[in-house]
Amino acid sequence: MKIIDKYLVKQFLTMVLFGLLAISLLFVVIDLMENLDDFIDHNVSNGMIIKYYIVFIPEILRLITPVAVLLASLFTAGKMSNLNELTAMKASGISLYRFMIPFLITSFFISLISIYFGGFVVPDANKEKVFIEQNYMQKGIERTGSNVFFQDSRTRIVSIQYFNTSDNIAHKVSIQEFDAKDITQMISRMDAERMQYDTSAGIWIVRDGVQRFFRNNKETMNPFIEIKIDYLGFKPADVVKKQQKPVEMTLSELNELAADQLKTGNDPTRILIEYHSRYSFAFASLIVVFFGLPISGNKRKGGMAIQVLIILLVTFTYLFLMKIAEAFGKNGVVNPVLTAWSVNFLFLLGAIYNTYKNRK
Repeated sequence: MKIIDKYLVKQFLTMVLFGLLAISLLFVVIDLMENLDDFIDHNVSNGMIIKYYIVFIPEILRLITPVAVLLASLFTAGKMSNLNELTAMKASGISLYRFMIPFLITSFFISLISIYFGGFVVPDANKEKVFIEQNYMQKGIERTGSNVFFQDSRTRIVSIQYFNTSDNIAHKVSIQEFDAKDITQMISRMDAERMQYDTSAGIWIVRDGVQRFFRNNKETMNPFIEIKIDYLGFKPADVVKKQQKPVEMTLSELNELAADQLKTGNDPTRILIEYHSRYSFAFASLIVVFFGLPISGNKRKGGMAIQVLIILLVTFTYLFLMKIAEAFGKNGVVNPVLTAWSVNFLFLLGAIYNTYKNRK
């Protein structure tokens, strides 16, 4: 690595850290003002408020990293341009392409780190954040295992009024089976007071219920005290997992959920969009730097004010197009992979055009 590369990387990373710190602090202050009434109304202790923002910071960092990286690259290049450092580099024979390499390599490694950070660290932190909101701020309360309703297979629907995670017992259970040839036609239904999982045998034991069969417009009813069933496609851990929000799931959990929904005949499009968006958003840092750096590399009137305007314009354009792409994807119009990566691809084309146009 040459001296000039070390200089550029140092300036760039310094600005990235400054941007992350400044924007995170602003984000926390705004959120604190918004939630201050909830903290006061529910007598949330100072220690819990501090913990809340500690576990909230990973999500903030995930969201603002592309903005901070773009800000850092534009401010670094803009400052060098205004101080004629960039002009001196060009005069010494350093092309725009060579000038961009340290920024792009550094942004690439930031994107790789962002994949792991956004895919595994942030979901775990979000679980703690949701827990604090539900138990201390009374926001978005959903008791774990309450009113569970899901499709276990293409022809089977399971509903559980309450699931006790301590003893793996489901209460007020209903298992509905439908005809494989006509899924609108129910062929049997089992309603029971309790259903417990036998970990040693790997089966469910249903107790104190009644089983109904529907054939040829006739209904037969068989009350029972205990029935062992081994055809259900879920375990106790899956019951809790099915109630998790996508923001609380790691990349591996999202992938498993998508496969599970596909297996049971559900549409996994929304989950797949979230899964692939974790990767595409992580690489947004690299794309926006590639897009904005050639624009900022040329000295222009307005100085830093223009740099800020460029940052805001690029950021809002990226987020706006991302929301449009997600809307089309969730409606089934666009493939989930294309939905997640389409905006990055458009900005990549724009980056190539900007680099060619401003190469001199």
